[in-house]
Amino acid sequence: MRWTPGDRSNIEDMRGRSGGMAMGAGGLGVGGLLLLLVLSWATGIDLTSIVGGGGSSAPPETVGTSGDVKASPEEEKLVDMLDAVMGDAQETWRQLLGGRYQDTKVVLFRDAINSACGFAQAATGPFYCPTDHKVYLDLGFFDEMQRKLGAPGDFAQAYVLAHELGHHVQTLTGVEAQVRQRQSADSGARNALSVRMELQADCFAGVWGYHANKGGTRVQLDPDDADEALNAAAAIGDDRLQRMQSGRIAPERFTHGTSQQRVEWFRRGMSSGDPNACNTFQ
Repeated sequence: MRWTPGDRSNIEDMRGRSGGMAMGAGGLGVGGLLLLLVLSWATGIDLTSIVGGGGSSAPPETVGTSGDVKASPEEEKLVDMLDAVMGDAQETWRQLLGGRYQDTKVVLFRDAINSACGFAQAATGPFYCPTDHKVYLDLGFFDEMQRKLGAPGDFAQAYVLAHELGHHVQTLTGVEAQVRQRQSADSGARNALSVRMELQADCFAGVWGYHANKGGTRVQLDPDDADEALNAAAAIGDDRLQRMQSGRIAPERFTHGTSQQRVEWFRRGMSSGDPNACNTFQ
């Protein structure tokens, strides 16, 4: 993937703050499933539903103390790449949604942070907070994605960020509020609705990929980049993660969709470039 560095205007850098112990999470990212699925199987309680069900509306307060960012040149290059992806993806959504789109930022942190949706630790994985309309990410997640899930590559990393930005689009277009309302009215449908919302975010990530492949403003794809994203989508399917952790698959506990579903919906967005092709609720 080729990209052009910018001024990091799409980044809110909180890495200079040391993370302390944090309880709970305001959103459930793809990385958090690894930890929560283990605990769910051990306790017999679907902790993914509990953690994914909301958070505090209190103002954000960062855990730890302020300090200078100490990072390797490789990490700084990664930050520049994420800024380019975020900028390019947001430009795509400005064009697609017009005046309905509102810019946001990705908040980088280390170890733990208290977002507007509540405390979150690095183990939560990347997540989107609908309360403050921001994406939260600990860069260490990408190491875990490569080492533990077998999903390397810069476009795989871009897919993760574009997926979380897809949740921002859902919030702006009212999808997120409608889903939460339906989940409150029918607790038995909570997980099924969560799966549909996550698959739509995968499709929205593919929509951005389509436009980047046509020659984005700050990102241009290489021929094999789509394969990296498809591999990442397959790596974080609920069925694969459950099989990795317990050797068993429990469809009733799915919250993000199977590997096949995630690949299918990302591919649908990537091939069409049309958000209207991403109606997973039909």
